[in-house]
Amino acid sequence: MSDLSAFSITKRWPAQHPDRIQLYSLPTPNGVKISIMLEELGLPYEPHLVSFGTDDQLTPEFLSLNPNNKIPAIIDPDGPGGKPLPLFESGAILLYLAEKTGKLIPGDPAERIECIQWLMFQMGGVGPMFGQFGHFYKFAAEKVTDPYPTDRYTSETQRLLSVLESRLDARDFIMGDQYTIADIAIFPWVRVLGGFYDGAEKLELNNYPKVMAHVERCEARPAAVKGLVTPARD
Repeated sequence: MSDLSAFSITKRWPAQHPDRIQLYSLPTPNGVKISIMLEELGLPYEPHLVSFGTDDQLTPEFLSLNPNNKIPAIIDPDGPGGKPLPLFESGAILLYLAEKTGKLIPGDPAERIECIQWLMFQMGGVGPMFGQFGHFYKFAAEKVTDPYPTDRYTSETQRLLSVLESRLDARDFIMGDQYTIADIAIFPWVRVLGGFYDGAEKLELNNYPKVMAHVERCEARPAAVKGLVTPARD
């Protein structure tokens, strides 16, 4: 039986199954990347809901695992050398789990780094820009009268969607026929544009049919169906 008592976070979120990967998350675009990944891999894990409504991410226990107070984060009781490994940042977790299992990342060295390139594209572009679009378009619409922020992030979101539309020409997935961590990183962010953010008309999402078809393919996978609602909200 693994002992995770050295991790302060387990005092607030006790591990009922300490031999499983502990996932601290919320079903947001970043959060569901990891639940989907774990479901795809079939790795046993124990999800813990980190509620933004009660500022769980700002508690000392959560900050002991991720000082940047962002979800998701994990503890893998069977990390390198058989020692528990704490890890935050969704892209780093995806890459770690892919390399741990040898799955959902190409084996060919050139294709592997190309896949990581698209993972970084999501981390550095898609996530931050789509998130800013959602913030200014949906949540700050009545607070910011200057149209500049919304216009800026609308334009940048459309530019990034155009990049994806081109990449997905004659491809089912980012890397072609193979579903990888690049797809898992990207599609949860695209799906919220017309969903949670209500931005389909503003962004003219019908101009990106290949991107939207990619989302449909990804979210229909059984692992995604479950991962998209894990951890379950209260």
